[in-house]
Amino acid sequence: VQLQASGGGLVQPGGSLRLSCAASGFTFADYAIGWFRQAPGKEREGVSCIGSSDVTTYYSDSVKGRFTISRDKAKNTVYLQMNGLKPEDTAVYYCATATWEATIGAMTGRDGMDYWGTGTQVTVSS
Repeated sequence: VQLQASGGGLVQPGGSLRLSCAASGFTFADYAIGWFRQAPGKEREGVSCIGSSDVTTYYSDSVKGRFTISRDKAKNTVYLQMNGLKPEDTAVYYCATATWEATIGAMTGRDGMDYWGTGTQVTVSS
């Protein structure tokens, strides 16, 4: 199983980035994908996740209304469109996969993700 996150970078406040999580080695369509982030000196935080049906999604309160998660099953890729970026969004962003139940639990701090990908740095600064 491999998960590769990409798309991070340096952006000014108010700007946008689209992160990608490319998956391989498992039946991508059958599992949920979650995005997490960790800023220096802070705990890892659940950001957003999408279920296998693509209908069920979750957003943390800190990103609701600004971030949008989506999945392209043909490309085995999940995207996180991030608009209205703020300095407090600065972090390393990771994607991970598990069942929906485990993923939604992980959004609020529970362990349970089966596989983690590499991270991508997002820096929001003027």
